[in-house]
Amino acid sequence: MDKLVITGGPRLCGEVAISGAKNAALPILCACLLSAEPLMLSNVPDLNDIGTMLKLLAQMGVQVERQGNQVTLDASGLHSPLAPYELVKTMRASILVLGPLLARCGEARVSLPGGCAIGARPVDQHIKGLLAMGADVGVDHGYVVARFAGGKLKGARLFTDMVTVTGTENLMMAACLAEGDTVIENAAREPEVVDLAQCLVSMGAQISGAGTDVIRIRGVERLHAASHRIMPDRIETGTFLCAAAATGGDVRLTGTSTAYLDVVIDKLMDAGCEIVGARSRSLESIHLIAPARLKAVSIRTSPYPAFPTDMQAQFMAINAVAEGTAIIRETIFENRFMHAVELQRLGADIKIDGNTAVMKGVDRLQGATVMATDLRASASLVIAGLVAEGETHIERIYHLDRGYDHIEAKLTTLGAAIRREKA
Repeated sequence: MDKLVITGGPRLCGEVAISGAKNAALPILCACLLSAEPLMLSNVPDLNDIGTMLKLLAQMGVQVERQGNQVTLDASGLHSPLAPYELVKTMRASILVLGPLLARCGEARVSLPGGCAIGARPVDQHIKGLLAMGADVGVDHGYVVARFAGGKLKGARLFTDMVTVTGTENLMMAACLAEGDTVIENAAREPEVVDLAQCLVSMGAQISGAGTDVIRIRGVERLHAASHRIMPDRIETGTFLCAAAATGGDVRLTGTSTAYLDVVIDKLMDAGCEIVGARSRSLESIHLIAPARLKAVSIRTSPYPAFPTDMQAQFMAINAVAEGTAIIRETIFENRFMHAVELQRLGADIKIDGNTAVMKGVDRLQGATVMATDLRASASLVIAGLVAEGETHIERIYHLDRGYDHIEAKLTTLGAAIRREKA
């Protein structure tokens, strides 16, 4: 098992490219199941979760060709609507095969997914929506089993009890081949949902309203071959901005923009950072210049377009060394402060009360051995390690490899003293 060793102190400077978005790529990979014709994707990130999804699709009969960040998927030979536990256990996004498998094959058997232990992320909204579309859905020995007898799924008016990104994506994909019109109310508005909708439209789907809380889909007879470029990863973008900010850096990120990061950009500017072109949504790069010391900023996580829960841990890391006191409220997941204990091991002053963290910035952190507990927690420990005195050893970085494309190599190009070792 690998670990990262970071010697804190260097100021991050230079230019680095941002990869394609993990949270857009995973559902778009699953979209190939809806068609018997090829789907050609570019800007696909090199991540463990992407590799796992490609293995899962291949065992179903999808022909997978991958060259660098280009992936071509051909599901004309789809023969097994099964997502087994062995492939699903490490990745919650695997539930995204449920809707397209059911719509195309008339049946699906998908293991209940695993992934980061940051709280309950139930699939009941997925099941509720598919039931409303005429499917017979239940849970049998740890598997979601879905089928319908003959014909097609039926378009329906769907209302999710809570905003769910993967639920919206699953139901939107299922509705593409359903008979009639489907309306998803209380839909997730995340940019990754929009990116999936754009890919599906390029395949021949009829979708309107993506990016709003009401999405309308008119079912079509079939979807066809298409090509699509995955959007840039807004969370990787935000993570590198935080790393630059924490180290007092001067960094330009390419292949990305501020288009989906309004709240994060605002908070970094409140912390004292200068962000060149912060209000231009058309730029293909972001340039951040950090002050000698940041000012503490309070945040409250909420569904898009509010502050993303996937950036909460990174802001906890920068607040650890900022001037002043900040309050962080986590409203999405009930168990997403596990990184706080590890940051305390580095000397951070953090007090937790339920879903609220109160942080008082300290003058310096000190290197220590810490353990990653989930994907974004891993990123917060990397940021903290970059500013801590001495060496920080981060163990269990397989979480990090699930969502960050060669993060240590990218940080090294910016001047970080970071290396990967066997634990």
